[in-house]
Amino acid sequence: MNIKQVKQSQLAKVALLISVLVSIPKTIFLYNMVNDGDIVFSQVFVTDFLYRFVFFYIFSWVILQLNANWGYSLVKTNPVLRTALLIIANICIALALLGVLKFLYPLVTGTEMDDRDSGFLSVTYFIMLIVLFFIARILRLQVDRQASLIENEHLKQQNLQNELSALKNQIDPHFLFNSLNSLTSLVRDNEPATKFVKKLSFMYRYILQSRDNDLVSVKDELKFLESYTYLIQTRYRDRFAIDINIQEEHLAEKIPPLALQVLVENAVKHNEISQNHPLTVTIFSEAASIYVQNKIRPRSTLAEGTKNGLLNLEKRYALLRKQKIVIRAENGIFSVKLPLKD
Repeated sequence: MNIKQVKQSQLAKVALLISVLVSIPKTIFLYNMVNDGDIVFSQVFVTDFLYRFVFFYIFSWVILQLNANWGYSLVKTNPVLRTALLIIANICIALALLGVLKFLYPLVTGTEMDDRDSGFLSVTYFIMLIVLFFIARILRLQVDRQASLIENEHLKQQNLQNELSALKNQIDPHFLFNSLNSLTSLVRDNEPATKFVKKLSFMYRYILQSRDNDLVSVKDELKFLESYTYLIQTRYRDRFAIDINIQEEHLAEKIPPLALQVLVENAVKHNEISQNHPLTVTIFSEAASIYVQNKIRPRSTLAEGTKNGLLNLEKRYALLRKQKIVIRAENGIFSVKLPLKD
């Protein structure tokens, strides 16, 4: 998942506001001294003020950018590691910019910075660092929350669309089962046809039952897949094969309904299946994950479809298991990894 960035205009405005606020005490101090006649207003004070203000702005912008955007783009998976690296990076940047400011100060203003002013500036920078860190965190949380709300709204719209599609295609399950039973009686003497109808009936019953379940066991999914692949093999015969090797310990794990069927269907839909190039889909478990693989032999003409099968599976897996599936196409092999353990 791509990390949504905090807008640059928002960071620039906050950095400018912080710079102005931090500069106010220095401005008031200089104004009072000039007004009391303790010092004479000159170009040096203008240069001093502008020099500090520019550094305040650069420092604020860099710290905000680091904690709101850069850190989350570079380290996406481990929050503890990200926080540790951000703390180190913040301190290093604060020390580096403060060192550059003090080094260039006499070159820019023509005067030396006294120890008292240097110490005060160091304290100011580290107070700014703490404030900016929490401001950046708040901005990051706002963006993440907005992205989450948008994603949830998108899922709601998608669910409504799916419900609408289901209503449009609704059919009385009893009518369909009665029709399949009637068909079975008509082809009773034809064993292959009878078996085909029974497999189709089992598939439909499984789909209806799994509608109310967010997750099903791998064992149940494999039973359904057996019926589905029987229908595929009836069509393609010895040109299609499936090799399943799931370890016993993984059969009780939960996955979204029809997850394996979607991947097998995807392989059938997008690869050539012929006498010269039969298709074999391999399903196996390894290291607490299920892998579905097949050789890549693209069809010359792809079957018409929605092209959303894998995308929908990715979204369902992320929503229901809070995990990401891994899709790879390397060395002529198309592979999808379904994590089983949190």
